[in-house]
Amino acid sequence: MAGTRSSNFRHLDPTRVPVIVGSGQVTDTTSKPGEGRSPLQLMHDAARLAADDSGAGDVLMRGIDSLTVIRLFADTLPRFASPFGKLVNAPWSLAQRLGAAPTDLVYPPHGGDSPQVMLARACARIAAGASQAALVVGGEALRSELAAKRAGLQLAWGEEAPAPPDELDGPKGMYTPAEEVHGMRSAIAMYGMIGQALRQAAGQSVDEYREASARLFARFARVAADNPLATRRAGYTAEAIAAVTADNPYIGFPFTKLMTASAFIDQAAAFFVVSEARADELGIARDRRVYLHGTAAAHDEWFVSDRPRLDESPAMRLSAQHALAQAGKSLDEVSFFDIYSCFPSAVQIACKELGLAPDDPRELTVTGGLPYFGGPGNNYATHAIAEMVQRVRREPGSFGLVMANGGLVTKEAVGLFSTSVPDKLFVLDEASVIQDEIDKAPKVAFNERPVGSAVIETYTVLHGKSGSESGVLFGRLLSTNERFLAVTPADAQILQRLEAVEALGLRGTVSQVDGRNVFVPEFG
Repeated sequence: MAGTRSSNFRHLDPTRVPVIVGSGQVTDTTSKPGEGRSPLQLMHDAARLAADDSGAGDVLMRGIDSLTVIRLFADTLPRFASPFGKLVNAPWSLAQRLGAAPTDLVYPPHGGDSPQVMLARACARIAAGASQAALVVGGEALRSELAAKRAGLQLAWGEEAPAPPDELDGPKGMYTPAEEVHGMRSAIAMYGMIGQALRQAAGQSVDEYREASARLFARFARVAADNPLATRRAGYTAEAIAAVTADNPYIGFPFTKLMTASAFIDQAAAFFVVSEARADELGIARDRRVYLHGTAAAHDEWFVSDRPRLDESPAMRLSAQHALAQAGKSLDEVSFFDIYSCFPSAVQIACKELGLAPDDPRELTVTGGLPYFGGPGNNYATHAIAEMVQRVRREPGSFGLVMANGGLVTKEAVGLFSTSVPDKLFVLDEASVIQDEIDKAPKVAFNERPVGSAVIETYTVLHGKSGSESGVLFGRLLSTNERFLAVTPADAQILQRLEAVEALGLRGTVSQVDGRNVFVPEFG
C-alpha cells in the first residue's frame, strides 16, 4: 500500500531520508497598478501556503536551515532589470519576513532547470546529514511591474542585506560573441532555429510544422483552462494558436505569440523538503509526504552554434533515462508529466528524446505550460514540482515526471515523484556520469569568416511590433561543409520570401559586411 514503510525503510536513518512535505502557489491576474505584490511578497505568500499545506504551518517555516530563492528575471536578463530596486540577498530578505534563520542562503545561477536542480541539492544535503529542513521558492511580478511603469508609479521593491547570498557557481553566459554579433541573443531566435531543424528532420513543410506545433500546444491550453492558477484560461484551439493574426502575430518564425512563454505575469511557488525524522517530529501526516525517487541533470554542448545537431538533446535523453533507472521505473509506469514548454520546439525535442508521442493520452503538463499557465522567469519548474506534489498525492503510489529545461535546450534536469516510500537512501549521482558521455560527441566544424557559395542549415525571421525585422541563420559552406552564422539583408521582400518558400537548404552567397556575415539567398 502506498505510503507504507517497507522493512528496508525501517533500517534507514530517518534523519537522512528527504521528503517533500508542502507546496504552495500564488497567481495574481487582477491587482491594479501600484497594488500588486512585489516578488518578495509573492514568495512570502507562496512559502506560507506551502507551510500550511504541510499541516505544520509556522513551526516548519521558522525551523528551516536552508533557503533557496530561484534567481529573479531582473537579475538574469538586462532587459528585465527592475526600475524599482534590487534585492541584494533575496534569500536573506525572505528569511527575515518568515521569521527564520537559515544558515544556507542560496541564489543559484539562472536557468529553468534550477528549481529541479535545487530540489536535488536539498535532498542530497539532507541525505548527507548537512540539513534537516529546506525551502525552495521563487516568484516574479513582471505584470505588476509593467503596469506600474505604464502608470508612472515609483515602487520600493529593493532591499539591502548584510552579505551576499551563495550563488554557487555563479551565472554563465549562454551566447558566443559571434551569436550576439549576428542578432541571436534571444531565446526566440535559438528556439526558432531549433524548431526548424526539428521540422526538417520530420520532413514537414512550414505549414505542417506550425499546425503540428499548434495541435501540441492546444493540449497544454486545455489543461490551463481547468487550472484556476493559470494566467491564460481561454482554452485556445489548435486553429487559434496556428493562425497568424494581428492578435497572434509571429514572434519568431515559425512560432506565433500563443506558442511562446507568457513572461509578464505575477506568480510564485514554493516547496519544503525535510528529513523523515523532522516530518515525524512535526507530526506531518503520511498522506502529505512525497519522495524524489530519481533525478539527474546534465547539459548539452553549451553554445547552440557548437552543436553538431540542433534536433537532438543527449542531455534530455540521458538525464531522463538515468532518473527513470534510479527510480526503477519505465516511461510506461509514469502517470503524470510536466515537460518544459517555453516554445513548441522544447516539448518536441523532449518527446523525441524521451520516446514519448506528442499525442500520448497522458497529458504532457500538469499546469498548462509556460504559454498558458504562465512563464515566471526561471521559476516555472517550481510550479511544476508544486503541482506534481499535489497530483501524486491524489493518486497514492503513482509516479510523476518533471523535465526542467534551462537556457537554449542547454541544461536539463529530471525528477521522478511519488508518495511511495523509498527502500534506499537518496543518492545524487555525479553529473559526470552523464556529462562525460555527452562531452565525447564530435564538435561541429566552424568558420567565423565565411566567403562564397553556401546553403541555409536552419534559420528564423524575428518579428517586432511592426512585423518582420531580421533574418538570422546557421549556414554551411558548399566547399567545406563548415558551419557559419549570418544575417540576411534587412530587406522586407527577402524576409517575406523566407517565410513564404522552403528556405532550408536554400542556396546563396555569404560575405562579410561591417563585421558581420551576410547571407544573400538565391530564390528560384
